[in-house]
Amino acid sequence: MAKRKQTVQPDTIKQTVQPNTKVLAQFIRDMSFENILAQKGLDSNTPPDIKVGVKLDAKKRTPENQYEILIKLSVVSSAKKGTPETSDDNENSKLFILEIEYGGIFEVTGVPEDQIHPYLMIECPRILFPYLRRIVGDVTRDGGFPPLNLEQINFLALYQNEIARRQAEAEKATKN
Repeated sequence: MAKRKQTVQPDTIKQTVQPNTKVLAQFIRDMSFENILAQKGLDSNTPPDIKVGVKLDAKKRTPENQYEILIKLSVVSSAKKGTPETSDDNENSKLFILEIEYGGIFEVTGVPEDQIHPYLMIECPRILFPYLRRIVGDVTRDGGFPPLNLEQINFLALYQNEIARRQAEAEKATKN
């Protein structure tokens, strides 16, 4: 029995374009670390209560397929309730404040236009985050505290929450 050779016509092959992402640059746009504990002259062995805030920003650049992504991170470390450093005044219980804007320039191709926004707000920050995490750990350690190793951030959930918030805001505006 002879084997038949199957030929596939070029027009029947569906071409799928894979997303291609190149990191062209990474940078710290702005950073501030305020060691409040050292300014007060208190002991650095105070157990902390850490709050992290994350905001994302993306914008198109002039060269074709290039985008700038910014992760704006705010970390506030306060003394836990019940320690000598805490008081009724929230400002007096702060140990340190770290604010950083970490950015990247990306060249993104192969992503459909209707999917570029979620791609930029989910995948690009996911690529940048390990570098930002290392910087945060180094800065807190160099500031006299144990290095802060940030937990992984779920950028998909962050994006979905922001979309839901915007939709709720739009619905509220149309009712008024």
